[in-house]
Parts: sequence; structure tokens; C-alpha cells
Amino acid sequence: MQFDFKTMKPMDRYELLLGTVVPRPITIVTTLSAGGALNAAPYSLFNVVGHDPPVIMIAVLPHPEGRLKDTADNIFATREFVVNLVPRSMADAMNITCIDAPPGVNELDLAGLETAPSATVKPPRIAASPVAFECRLLTSLSFGPNQAVIFGEVASAHAAGDVVLDAASGVVDTPKLDLFGAMHAARWYSTTADRFEMVRPTWAQWVKEGKAS
Repeated sequence: MQFDFKTMKPMDRYELLLGTVVPRPITIVTTLSAGGALNAAPYSLFNVVGHDPPVIMIAVLPHPEGRLKDTADNIFATREFVVNLVPRSMADAMNITCIDAPPGVNELDLAGLETAPSATVKPPRIAASPVAFECRLLTSLSFGPNQAVIFGEVASAHAAGDVVLDAASGVVDTPKLDLFGAMHAARWYSTTADRFEMVRPTWAQWVKEGKAS
């Protein structure tokens, strides 16, 4: 079946895109308003997009009330945010931070999540998160009203000591992070317990094995 995106309703496009591009990594982004109010919100439209410079992106969709979400408002005002990765043990708390609370409500208090000071930015990190990236606004793009794709340069990262295998080279025990991903219908998720390994081929090996002819 062919889908013509020009004729589809926006939410139908949303269902098709987010029901097929899976699993998506999840973060709880912590920010501070210009007045110092703490905000936290989960995002699955998020990923690493570069390492030199180190850049992370989050896509902030329009608020249902037709305004820019607090996360984007705060980042544009302060130019700082923290990307907190979410393990399976934080799943229920993450779900609570997605509540449609009015501006000014501290979602972390509702979810019972404690914070810890960041090293290089003002917004705090979430203490229970195994990895947190402290970011400064690099640039942003907007493809429509009240939405933004925000790119942040990573200034510093915090990783729990028990997941670090080699601090000098940044190697972590990825399975031990026990992260999970977003799936479909805005309520289904998947774990990362099932994995398989493939060694990337090289042209030299391809030629050596006689596969290049």
C-alpha cells in the first residue's frame, strides 16, 4: 500500500512514522526556565548525530495547546539542557514525567526522581540515570509552528561507575545500562535484552575470500 503524505492527516503521519521507525532510544530531558524552574520531559525523537563535535539532537513537537513545549522554551532561554538515559528500572517514573501537567509543575517530584548537580551546566541531571549528557544549545531548526529540532553540543557526560569498563577510552558495559526503546502507539516499549553480533566486512577480506569477482 502506498501512503501519500501530502493527503494524510498530521496524526495519521505520526502513527505511521512512529509505528515503523522503531525502537527509538528514550531520554528524559531536564531543563531550567529563565526564572530557575525545573522541568523534565521524556523524548524518543532523540539521538546522537555526531562525535566531532559531539552532538545530540532532540525533536520537540508542538504542545497540544498550540504552543511551544516547556523543554524548547527553556533551552532557547538558557541554552542548556541535560539528556538523561532511561533504564528499565526507571520506566514507570519516565511514564509519569510524560503527564500533561501545567507549566511550573516539577514532573520529577511527581515521579519520585531525585536530581544531582551537573558539572558544566545549570540544569541538574537525574541521579538514577546511568548516563547523563550535559549539553549546550548549538543550533536548531523548525519545520512548522511551535516545534523545533534542537542540536546540543555535549560539554560533559556522567556515567555510573559500575557501567564504565575503560574510562580512558570511554568504553561502557552497554548491556548493563539496561536501556529500553520506544515502539508504537505511544505506549509500547521494547527492551534491549535480545542482541546479535555481526562483524563488519572489509574490502580486503572480501577480495581475499574471492568474493570481489
